[in-house]
Amino acid sequence: MKKTAVFIASGTGMGADAAKHLSSKGYDIAIMSSSGKGEKLAKDLGGLGYTGSNLEINNIKDFFEKVLFKYGKIDVLINSAGHGPKGEILEISDEEWIKGMEIYFLNVVRALRIITPIMQNQNNGSIINISTFAIFEPESSFPTSSIFRSGLAAFTKIYSDKYAKDNIRMNNILPGFIDSLPLKDEFLNRIPLKRYGKVSEISAVIEMLASDGGAYITGQNIRVDGGITRSV
Repeated sequence: MKKTAVFIASGTGMGADAAKHLSSKGYDIAIMSSSGKGEKLAKDLGGLGYTGSNLEINNIKDFFEKVLFKYGKIDVLINSAGHGPKGEILEISDEEWIKGMEIYFLNVVRALRIITPIMQNQNNGSIINISTFAIFEPESSFPTSSIFRSGLAAFTKIYSDKYAKDNIRMNNILPGFIDSLPLKDEFLNRIPLKRYGKVSEISAVIEMLASDGGAYITGQNIRVDGGITRSV
């Protein structure tokens, strides 16, 4: 029986490549993004597309309802995110910090409030969050991402422990610098493998976590960063 993979905020970049990859592996695909690019990509893949924001709970709910109507189930949820505020750490306003929390943390929490009962009824589900290598070694270049995705790592462990009994798994992928980003020597020189990662390499890890081969992996933060982080 075909599996259904649902992507949020995946009109471009790593999420879009993963959608193409899982589609090539026989998954039914549904994609939501705010730009409209996810809707177009999903249609190109023969799947379900939806234009909406992961900052709006009603958009997420409507999207999931349409997926269930079309496919009857949701086996895999892949959460991605847009770009949050940047800047000098004490120059980021309260409003910008709150926006960062909305983009990098509450985006996942909102989706989980809706998807969890669905996956409980199925007694099965894999949730994969595309996060960042900077959750354990914060980057001043990406302050709101580093801080709120660190919170997401803690949330993931608490959530995965609670819902493991329902056969629901959740893991974070921690990409380093990936070739969907502009190449900068200041970042490249820090990477032990001396290259940016490929979006296809992120997609391969997503496939593993979505598959039966990843069925014993939950609550983890999996680094796919070319060795850039040093902590053990």
